Amino acid sequence: MRPNIDISHTLGGRVKDYAEANDLGLSEAYTEVLEAGLDKLES
Repeated sequence: MRPNIDISHTLGGRVKDYAEANDLGLSEAYTEVLEAGLDKLES
């Protein structure tokens, strides 16, 4: 499920591709992507 924010089709597609490549559900993939991004911003 996509978060309730405005995400471009291209970016959503990249997350979907990431999910498929890593055998994840879409929610799991969004969680991983957001956590990785936050970790990078906080470091």
